[in-house]
Amino acid sequence: MMENQTTILLVDDDVDYLFQTKLHLEKSGFKVVTVDSQKEVEELIQTFKPDLAIFDLMMEKEDSGFILCYRMKRKFPDVPIILLTAVSAETGLVFGVNSEDERKWIRADLYLEKGIGYDQLYKQIIKLLKR
Repeated sequence: MMENQTTILLVDDDVDYLFQTKLHLEKSGFKVVTVDSQKEVEELIQTFKPDLAIFDLMMEKEDSGFILCYRMKRKFPDVPIILLTAVSAETGLVFGVNSEDERKWIRADLYLEKGIGYDQLYKQIIKLLKR
């Protein structure tokens, strides 16, 4: 195993989604740590710093992803975060992280809709890691 392998923290309460996404990210050469609950992530980030985090928005609570973004940025401000969610499809709510105001309260570096292709997700991850 390479010492400098990039580690991605992947968080979602949908275990099938976790499994599939982890598989694709590992094929792309990333080391992937998966967690399926907000509570577990909050404990994990006390001692673990990933190179990048991908959070689902709605898990135990409707705002789990927002809370995790906030806690991660407070502990590790330099870790890029992707908020990956199906909330727009499920609720019709649309938001992003394009304006300064949105970034202030959302705290994610990128907001993506679930269903995004793995090649597109990979490109976005690489872009964030190069910042």
